[in-house]
Amino acid sequence: MPENVATANGEAIQAQSLPIVAENLTYLADARKLLDVEYLEITAGGPTVFLGPNGAGKSLFLRLLHGLIQPTSGTIRFRNTQLDPASRRGQAMVFQNPVLLRRSVAANIEYALKVHDVKRAKRRGKVQQLLAQSGLSGQGGQSARTLSGGEQQRLAFVRAMAGDPDILFLDEPTSSLDPQASGEIENMITQATNAGTKIVLVTHDLGLARRTSVEIVFLSEGRVCEKTSCENFFQRPSSPEGRTFLARNQALIGETDD
Repeated sequence: MPENVATANGEAIQAQSLPIVAENLTYLADARKLLDVEYLEITAGGPTVFLGPNGAGKSLFLRLLHGLIQPTSGTIRFRNTQLDPASRRGQAMVFQNPVLLRRSVAANIEYALKVHDVKRAKRRGKVQQLLAQSGLSGQGGQSARTLSGGEQQRLAFVRAMAGDPDILFLDEPTSSLDPQASGEIENMITQATNAGTKIVLVTHDLGLARRTSVEIVFLSEGRVCEKTSCENFFQRPSSPEGRTFLARNQALIGETDD
């Protein structure tokens, strides 16, 4: 688990192996440049949310930062070194559509613990703890793929947390969920943050972004147009692209404030 340090208000929070830094990062497909990021640094603290219109490159950027795909050019540094399989062990990711093993709910979690070298003697207790955190204590023996959509997403989330990651990437984790299930994921985001894990989240849910983030990274056409506090972005975005985006989504913003 990330080492704790004292914050200004006396609360303990992680001294993580951050920042994670992308520099001169590009990604091309069929000669088309889908991502072009000169520099982005993500530091420790509360959640960072990637916002932007469809096709802005948000999910692509997340996959690059997690090392699932390789950039066409540029570098990503994590744990003060170039991102590689060893440093990726400090990361985890949850996708929009959960990827679950054809095993029971409990076995999905136990497998993740085994991958992260948790001793067999400790796994059973840890599995029960994580089942309780996800609200799935009564479903440990059930096939994971028979869970509801919200339950599958909670399982994917808590399984990702099994390795106590320094940073957890979330790609549209609530996009296909009803309000209750979305609220449960939001609570888990808060719990993970309080436990010392840095959350980096892609979402189209502006209400979720406003409630959970401390920082917004706004992308448009594969570029980072601005990186600022949540308050600054929603009240006074500095980029023309950000202002246009908020103006077009003003009705959605209003709905989230009810």
